[in-house]
Amino acid sequence: MKIPTNKVTAAGLLIALGIIYGDIGTSPLYVFNAIIGGRIVSEELIVGTLSCIIWTLTLQTTIKYVILILRADNRGEGGTFALYALVRRRKKWLVLPAMIGGAALLADGIITPPISITSAIEGLKQLPSLGIEDGSDTVVIIVISILALFFFMQQFGTASIGKLFGPIMFVWFTMLLLLGIIHVFDDLSIFKAISPYYAVTFLKNYPEGFWLLGAVFLCTTGAEALYSDLGHCGKNNIRSSWIYVKICLLIHYFGQGANLLAHRNGLHITDEIKKSLSINAFYDLMPQWFIIPGVIIATSAAIIASQAMVSGAYTLISEAMRLNLWPKVKIRYPSEAKGQLFIPAINFLMFAGCVGVVLYFRKSSNMEAAYGLAIIVTMLMTTILFANYLVLHRVKSLWIYIFLAVYVSVEIGYLVALMVKFTHGGYITLIIGFLMFAVMYIWYRARKIKNRYVEFVRMEHYVPKIQELSNDKSVPKYATHLVYLTSANNPKEIEHKIIYSILNKKPKRADIYWFVHVDTVDDPYTCEYKVEHIIPNDIIRVDFRLGFRMEPRINLMFRKVVEDLVANKEVNIISRYESLASSNTVGDFQFMVMEKYLSQDNELPFFERIVMKFHFWLKEHSLSEEKGFGLDLANVTVEKFPLIVAPVTTLKLKRVEE
Repeated sequence: MKIPTNKVTAAGLLIALGIIYGDIGTSPLYVFNAIIGGRIVSEELIVGTLSCIIWTLTLQTTIKYVILILRADNRGEGGTFALYALVRRRKKWLVLPAMIGGAALLADGIITPPISITSAIEGLKQLPSLGIEDGSDTVVIIVISILALFFFMQQFGTASIGKLFGPIMFVWFTMLLLLGIIHVFDDLSIFKAISPYYAVTFLKNYPEGFWLLGAVFLCTTGAEALYSDLGHCGKNNIRSSWIYVKICLLIHYFGQGANLLAHRNGLHITDEIKKSLSINAFYDLMPQWFIIPGVIIATSAAIIASQAMVSGAYTLISEAMRLNLWPKVKIRYPSEAKGQLFIPAINFLMFAGCVGVVLYFRKSSNMEAAYGLAIIVTMLMTTILFANYLVLHRVKSLWIYIFLAVYVSVEIGYLVALMVKFTHGGYITLIIGFLMFAVMYIWYRARKIKNRYVEFVRMEHYVPKIQELSNDKSVPKYATHLVYLTSANNPKEIEHKIIYSILNKKPKRADIYWFVHVDTVDDPYTCEYKVEHIIPNDIIRVDFRLGFRMEPRINLMFRKVVEDLVANKEVNIISRYESLASSNTVGDFQFMVMEKYLSQDNELPFFERIVMKFHFWLKEHSLSEEKGFGLDLANVTVEKFPLIVAPVTTLKLKRVEE
């Protein structure tokens, strides 16, 4: 698969605008509204918070993500799990920040579409003739209708309309730039905000100024997407396009601040005042005649922002599945475009979550409390993983400690400021994030528990017996080619359960025994195989090495391997039945899938028993092994066997004589 080039091109810059900046680009819809809500507009408030916005975008987005984190590309791919794949060999515990970061990003994906689209639609209340108010049924119905259509369209992919994303976002950012330029001269004192002195003074002196960092943080909520979508655009296109995006955002924020100082100075922005004067920091910059076109452009940008988050969630889940951190679910590929995938189960989950958020909060000002908490958690986890990446690349310890000191302190500060919103809706985000993390943790932990049970035996001890069985014509032939999926990394070993299945359970005679092993590697697009002829033309092992972004279509891949081996005259797949061999008929292939079930004969500690019960419940509701590996169900036999992790040792059974 082609790795995206880092060459800066006009097309690459336009794609970057369309895919990456939707979330951070729609922040002006609600940042200043969140800041002024319930407060008196003053120069100290506006200049102080604007200074915080400027330096948050500089520290968090420009320096941390655009300059530093984008260096950690995994063969052109980025994101929480791509970064984890780079560092996971260093420390086993790094799986925890990876799971927490991934879960928080999924939670953020459920909050982003409702807040972005609701904020855009609420612009209609600027037209009194429509009689629309914040939180009204009209707004809720419009938002849910857009969400329903948006999630319904996911199954068809975005290949056809994706080409419009870049131009629409270019129009959006240019609109932000022009609105900012028009109003930036309303009050020139706003330019004082460029100095970080005003940010520091504000945080020190303004009553409850520190807690306003929670609202300020909303300006950088899309920063993680710059890294997550690295594979679609290449780092140089992202870095170049960010210059234009940041200029548009900053000038627009200056315009909003200047407009507020010029026209709302001294006003206490209560809900009643906001309602009676139709105060909206974003839409106040627009002339009345431009409100409806402005709402249409803003809604389009919000939908594109939502698309980026939803596509990111699909990619995240597919990577988590390959890394054994999520149950197998069905993945569809609606188009040939790179990175285009659709996961029906996740699509429904996110749609239900988004509708629930809209119905629960009803207006964007209420959603602000739930927003931000998830993304700051993801950012903290990225900081931890990136510090380990720096260690692996032998960066001087002093620089690593400076990086950690700066970003851990800044992000914990934001986290504390955002936690004040916990009771006002922040708990919704944490509940969603916790549920996602619980699924990942149970899946990961159960695998570790099961691995204690898996017993491997030396292959060489059983080769003679398997050959003997293969030549024993008194045993009915089970299949010409019998294919087992094995988890044994060492080609000289095999699971005891497979040997038991072949020799003991019901002897399975075959002409050729194949053992297929799939190894998920850290390079995203690796697609390789190697063959070991344990006994030529009798016992063959095939090892697939697949990247964590590659779909394991084992049926297709195995067929290609067999074709290659036949072409090289390494194996003879003609049926060995005398009546069929004469006509060169190809023998049948039968795949064996060993499916575990939790035996009653276990003595597990309480916590592990709970983990295993939830694991098997998740397994029941997820994709089966054979479908997960892309096998042709017509040629698959599923053989169940009990999973005995901790055998019962204290069985008190006494014999009595008559």
